[in-house]
Amino acid sequence: MRCFTISLLFICSSLFSQELSVAQANHLASLPLKCLQQEYPNKLQQLLANSTEIAPPQQLHPSFYGCFDWHSSVHGHWSLVYLLNRFPDLSHREAIINKLQTNLSQKNIQLEIEYLSKPHEKSFERTYGWAWLLQLQMELASSQDKYAKDLAQNLQPLSDLIVNRYMDFLPKLLYSVRAGTHTNTAFGLSLAWDYAVFTNNQPFQNCLRENALRLFLKDENCPFNWEPSGTDFLSPCMEEIGIMQRVLPPADFLKWLKTFAPLLFDPKFTWEVAKVSDRTDGHLVHLDGLNFSRSWNLFHLIHQYPKPFSHLVPLANYHLNYSLPSVVDGNYEGEHWLASFALKAFEESHPSKKMK
Repeated sequence: MRCFTISLLFICSSLFSQELSVAQANHLASLPLKCLQQEYPNKLQQLLANSTEIAPPQQLHPSFYGCFDWHSSVHGHWSLVYLLNRFPDLSHREAIINKLQTNLSQKNIQLEIEYLSKPHEKSFERTYGWAWLLQLQMELASSQDKYAKDLAQNLQPLSDLIVNRYMDFLPKLLYSVRAGTHTNTAFGLSLAWDYAVFTNNQPFQNCLRENALRLFLKDENCPFNWEPSGTDFLSPCMEEIGIMQRVLPPADFLKWLKTFAPLLFDPKFTWEVAKVSDRTDGHLVHLDGLNFSRSWNLFHLIHQYPKPFSHLVPLANYHLNYSLPSVVDGNYEGEHWLASFALKAFEESHPSKKMK
């Protein structure tokens, strides 16, 4: 395993057993904080009905115009709330809260709702951005801080719209999307499931479970050797395992997993990390995200089923540690979003740090 020295903030560990330090948290927070209200460069996922809809990003998306694109802005907000919830003494705390309050004002959220309510924008950010929006809602609602509870109330109507979008769309999705990018069905279902459980929304849980089983229950022998595709940032195999682990009872899940991923039961199983040839290329740098995606799903599996899968701990840590330095390499192509992926992997490696 490689070892790196990056700004003296990240200490390479073969087991990543240390907890996230205040220094590390501050540095990870600095990345979304830097771009949260940075309008350009910006990639709009916009369908123009006519010329009147042409407008600057901040006008179109007053809450989520920063950090290059809508979904990266959403999980940039999530990252900051996540860190504020776990590090009360986080540097620039008041500045972070002020930016969150500005972006997530009731007026701005209403304008986001109006944008998503356009008849020709029903598929906007489906389902990747949807999933992260629900994670942001959950993190705000979990907080004991007044600022967060106020913002959770502001955001709730948009989250309710997203839940309705899921429930309307999923029965129409006849075939799952197994890409390693934004449209990956399993990832969108997993984050939505965590929100449905958090809110005790039984109809939403039923919808997610029924459609996950319909789409994935018959799958066999996931081709691990097909990963990675050139621009993956999600692991198609591991993300599918992640949603099935959530919706199936333990005995049924392990039975399914032996058919879907028999390789994981082999104590000698190994999996080479994805390597990035050019981190200034916004698509090629996706592969760092793939390593984090593999890591957080491996950890999620290990913590629920330690007996059959403890041999996967070094592999999960290997993937996490390999791409961790790239979060702080100074390239905007990765910095505007990778902090969120690193935090997601860290959260699964330390489940005690999850908000209840």
